[in-house]
Amino acid sequence: MENEYFASINEVSKQLGLPAHTLRYWEKQFPNVVRPVAGAGGRRYYRTETVERLKTIQDLLYNRGMTIAGVKKMIYNGEFAVNPDLASVVNVEPSIKDVVKSEPMMEQRTEPVVSGAAELDMAKVDLAIGLLNQAKDILKS
Repeated sequence: MENEYFASINEVSKQLGLPAHTLRYWEKQFPNVVRPVAGAGGRRYYRTETVERLKTIQDLLYNRGMTIAGVKKMIYNGEFAVNPDLASVVNVEPSIKDVVKSEPMMEQRTEPVVSGAAELDMAKVDLAIGLLNQAKDILKS
């Protein structure tokens, strides 16, 4: 730890090609993963492993199409892992674009829907299905 290198927020900002305010925002969003050391005058200094975590977050958000909430969920579930070459990250969920392209449309349900012990109001369910079908037709055109 004696030879540990600390980079200023400006150095990390230039290295990642991100504005400093984005790094400060990520500190608030991912406090368990991004923890800079406070130096004299409250300046932020990042350890090498923190910079690697920031690179992984950047890759997940900008290259893999994940959302802040998705990255938070990965961290919460213990699925967040730093990969030095960023070739893969453990258990990354596909982006919504990939799911929409690969998943077939859901088949229409014919049997009554029951939630717990109470039966749903079928008129409302039929209305919702009709609206969804209209939305599907609009999206197809």
